[in-house]
Amino acid sequence: MRLDVEFARLIDATPEEVFDAFTDPEGQEAFYGKDDPGWIVRSQCDLRVGGVWTVDFGPSSLELYQHRHVFEVIERPHRLVLASTETRLDGSSFHTKLEFTFEAKGEKTLMTMTQRGFPTAELRDEHARGLPNAFSRLEKLIQLSGTPTDTGHDRTS
Repeated sequence: MRLDVEFARLIDATPEEVFDAFTDPEGQEAFYGKDDPGWIVRSQCDLRVGGVWTVDFGPSSLELYQHRHVFEVIERPHRLVLASTETRLDGSSFHTKLEFTFEAKGEKTLMTMTQRGFPTAELRDEHARGLPNAFSRLEKLIQLSGTPTDTGHDRTS
């Protein structure tokens, strides 16, 4: 059994608009955010091959997950590949490979995230549960910036 997650959403914006929103600090914070009161997201990004994107997020300053991504491929506005290390609340960590693609579909963009290499099915499933919210929040940010979005086109596998 493969321990991978793939999620996609069709967004009513160009690949350039979606790519730029996602790699912008506001987009990165939206992607990891929640609407829960007190939810914390701290994101810093050096958007270049070899650059590091760190994200600390969680319900309080004492309970923060830590993600450290290193950019391996940046092909604006079509593709990002990152080597990722996640540190859990208990201090354990694991490594995965992330790929984001931004495919033009007429006037829209199919944004797909594939994350490979989860050590357990439980961790894979936990991440899969959070993706609809992550994509919804990014989509909402794009919509609020003046680019309408098209909801209801999720794909998970």
